[in-house]
Amino acid sequence: MKDYKNVVVFDHPLIRHKIAILRDERTSMKEFRELVEEITTLMTYESLKDGVPTTKIEVKTPLEICTQTVVKDNSIVIVPILRAGLGMVNGIHVLFPSARVGHIGMCRNEETLQPDTYYCKLPQGIEDKLVLLVDPMLATGGSACDAIRLLKEKGCRHIKFMAIIGAPEGLSRVAEAHPDVDIYVSTLDRCLNEHGYILPGLGDAGDRLFGTK
Repeated sequence: MKDYKNVVVFDHPLIRHKIAILRDERTSMKEFRELVEEITTLMTYESLKDGVPTTKIEVKTPLEICTQTVVKDNSIVIVPILRAGLGMVNGIHVLFPSARVGHIGMCRNEETLQPDTYYCKLPQGIEDKLVLLVDPMLATGGSACDAIRLLKEKGCRHIKFMAIIGAPEGLSRVAEAHPDVDIYVSTLDRCLNEHGYILPGLGDAGDRLFGTK
């Protein structure tokens, strides 16, 4: 696959370990949900190490006053792509508990394999925030492309997209359509099958998160 300047594929042994368990069809719904949150926390830590809004404050220690760097209040918004993206929200809230959450609802048309948008609710002032758009699976890239386009139409200028597992087809599509958006993927899988599912993948992330299959 072509190298893209706006794409980072993580190669971390702890993430690889957790993804191996995540893929296993024997993994319970509870454990699957916990793993998604843990992987998301690790991804968020790495994704924001040089790109989170910060400010300086003065802190009084028991010995003296010093200047410290902190994350700006109300500077980050989490936007999961429904429904599977909901499983990643708590993993980010572990690090940013006060981050507001918007929602973009999309479902896949099983005939065209393209997304249909059915819901959008975003926090006021999102255009001035760092937006973390999340979806566990980056398959065809249709949902991610449409969600990013929608956010840009709302005035968002600072967007990062995170997916746990991606396919080369979807990753290339999003990277080329939105070169100004940083894309982070934990693992890049082999390909899509004829039904648009990632191989080897892990099945339907939404069904496994919420026990709907």
